[in-house]
Amino acid sequence: MKVANSIKSLKKRHANSKVVRRKGRIYVINKTNPRYKARQG
Repeated sequence: MKVANSIKSLKKRHANSKVVRRKGRIYVINKTNPRYKARQG
């Protein structure tokens, strides 16, 4: 899982990426291709 400054760049990496908030952190999850997982915060 990557930790990144910008969520916008992570969202654009793949069509199926979803931005989710959990416990005050912002996560990018991708069911079809899990290697695009990332978080911010």
